[in-house]
Amino acid sequence: MNKQLFTTAIISALILSACTNNESKNEHDGHDMKDTAQHTTAVADDKDLKTVAVKYIDVDATAASAVKLIVDHYLHIKNALANDNPEEAANGGKAMAEAVKKVDKSLLTAEQKKAYDEITSELQDHAEHVAKNASDIKHQRSHFILMSEDMYSLVKAFGAGRPLYHDHCPMANDNKGAMWISEMKEVKNPYFGAKMLTCGSVEEVIQ
Repeated sequence: MNKQLFTTAIISALILSACTNNESKNEHDGHDMKDTAQHTTAVADDKDLKTVAVKYIDVDATAASAVKLIVDHYLHIKNALANDNPEEAANGGKAMAEAVKKVDKSLLTAEQKKAYDEITSELQDHAEHVAKNASDIKHQRSHFILMSEDMYSLVKAFGAGRPLYHDHCPMANDNKGAMWISEMKEVKNPYFGAKMLTCGSVEEVIQ
């Protein structure tokens, strides 16, 4: 009986090992993922996160709405890349580039206008690159790295009418790491899509 239990335990262990190895290969092919578990973080509550307060709380309502539209198009791009859909990302990039140009900067204070111009001078360029490369998701993702850094500055300055989350993936950007902004606490990685969809952690909430 003991011999039978021992044999059953060995078989179960081999099956479990095969499943684990197969999952690892599918999700992390080509990457050293010994510490993957620590890179995938589920955040139970906003109170567990560092909170970042928006700088300008007196932005004209029309201008604030226009900035929110830019953020919405960014999130469109982010979700398209997470879904491995470069065509949809390109649509979001085109809409975002147009939205950046349509903000009525006369509604901003001098300080706000300076901040907006500094942030969006490159943001629009990255959006246009995403828009023009509907068949090259790798190129889109390379611009999304820098776009996300600009977007982080934009939402810290002007907000987006709702809480947003600052996420980070240590494996992106050739293992140098890269961040992105998300409307949800659930990690959905735009840099790897289905290959490593949940690789990353939530660093901050911007309110």
